[in-house]
Amino acid sequence: MKLEYVLLSLLAQRPHSGYDLRKWLQIEGQFLWSRAHHSQIYRALRTMESDGWVAHQVDPREGRPDAKVYRMTETGRDALLAWVRGPYEPTSRFQEVDFVARFSITVPLDREAAVRLIRTELTYRREQIARNRDRDRALHFEDPIPELDQELARQVHEELHQRGAQAVDGWVAWLERMELRLTEGKSVR
Repeated sequence: MKLEYVLLSLLAQRPHSGYDLRKWLQIEGQFLWSRAHHSQIYRALRTMESDGWVAHQVDPREGRPDAKVYRMTETGRDALLAWVRGPYEPTSRFQEVDFVARFSITVPLDREAAVRLIRTELTYRREQIARNRDRDRALHFEDPIPELDQELARQVHEELHQRGAQAVDGWVAWLERMELRLTEGKSVR
């Protein structure tokens, strides 16, 4: 996912300065976009402005440098909605930041697109579980180094599989609750 869509989603709510965007990403949005350096944010804003997605006005500040305050344009709105409504391709790892960010951006903009997103993720995860849950997980060793504790390696391997299975099951349960909430208006617990 591109940083531009995260920034557009914030600008869909209200105008922001580059500093405000960076501060939001470091605190509230730390799970949506990891480690956005201020140079990345300003570079993205310049690109978005040259593409016509955003425009800025200078906000004079007494005793400090003036701030550029960015607003989304109609072209930016169209780009954001096209992305929200566009296809989503799940990754092999669940709970990826791409899905979480896209879902959090999509829900308030287009409920039907959010339902499609959830259903795409659910279908992929259910198929992934069906393919992998009962696969042969036996570890095979051939001339291992003396320090390698084969029995401990097998135990840890199995524990990690069980932990992963519990985590993906929890993820699927959450997706199912969100699908219900979006389609039937039921509260999520």
